[in-house]
Amino acid sequence: MSERGTQNDRFAAQDVIIQYAACIDDRDFETYRACFSADIELHGFLPDVIRGVDPWMDFVHKALASFSGTQHMLGPPRVELDGDTAQMRTDLQAQHFLREPAGRIFTLWGTYLTSLVRDGNGWKMKRHELVTRATRSSDPYRA
Repeated sequence: MSERGTQNDRFAAQDVIIQYAACIDDRDFETYRACFSADIELHGFLPDVIRGVDPWMDFVHKALASFSGTQHMLGPPRVELDGDTAQMRTDLQAQHFLREPAGRIFTLWGTYLTSLVRDGNGWKMKRHELVTRATRSSDPYRA
């Protein structure tokens, strides 16, 4: 893959995944939605591919109703630039604090594989895939 682009291009592309994680944890859905192209494809979150930002936002709202909070911790994104497109790989650990049963924590370790495109409004996710590495459910109140 080509490495054409400036350091500013790289930072701007990386900011998309950082914004994605921060906005989901902050429940800032308006800014979160702005991370995606209208025709986004999402893989690995459900058995079927989710196509389009509206179906994705519906899924996210329903999924988050199960959690009292989340925290997504990201490793440094690796970005390969090629003009107005970019490929990004980001490792993550995500904590999901379940409403029921109270005190239960679901932890996900994985990798995001993300394709981005640049338009007049900056970088947008065009394809986003979650590759699950491991999961664990725990109750911190039990020994």
